[in-house]
Amino acid sequence: MEHFVEAYQWSNLQFLGKGLLMTIVLALTAIVVSFIIGGLLAIFRYSKIPVLRQLAFLYTEIVRNTPLILILFFTFFGLPELGFDLSLFWKLALGLIIFEISQLAEIVRGGLNSIEKGQIEAARSQGVSYVQTLQHIILPQALKRMTPSIVSQFITIVKDTSYTSMFGLLEVLNSAKIIWNQDFDFIFPIIILVAILYFVVNFALSALSVRLEKKWS
Repeated sequence: MEHFVEAYQWSNLQFLGKGLLMTIVLALTAIVVSFIIGGLLAIFRYSKIPVLRQLAFLYTEIVRNTPLILILFFTFFGLPELGFDLSLFWKLALGLIIFEISQLAEIVRGGLNSIEKGQIEAARSQGVSYVQTLQHIILPQALKRMTPSIVSQFITIVKDTSYTSMFGLLEVLNSAKIIWNQDFDFIFPIIILVAILYFVVNFALSALSVRLEKKWS
């Protein structure tokens, strides 16, 4: 117990808190941007415009089958070589966004495809435009069906932020490493605390998903 008391001293908890805040900011940035762009890519693949469908397909398949860590290496080392001078946060955030766009695009596309085609034909026969059909009929239903999968991917994004510790970003895992490097007796107590922090954040997302499902049902 002595190691737990020493590991959980106020200065260490403050340092971990700052790391947790960085993790949340990074995750939220990746979630918001990748969901918006991923949704657009899914709509492109769902559309009847061949060029848009093919471009969206190529991006999704290439990136979805590339390891996240490889993309992070590219944005960390490759972007400066290409003349893009970004901060450490944005290099790594961009890597996460590039990867997660493809994952969310596939989830949204699956949700769109789950809606019966007869609804589109019925709407079009009533003179409703394709865009209006998509906006008012297809998307609302698809969103309800894909909410669990989307939230599950959001949880994955939170956990994927841990990869950025390899590149020196002071998110929660890297902050934990710095603390236990001061005293290796702190490793076990700090690992437990970090696991609890991840659980709390991800459980909150899961609870939100359940609440939305109940509301929309």
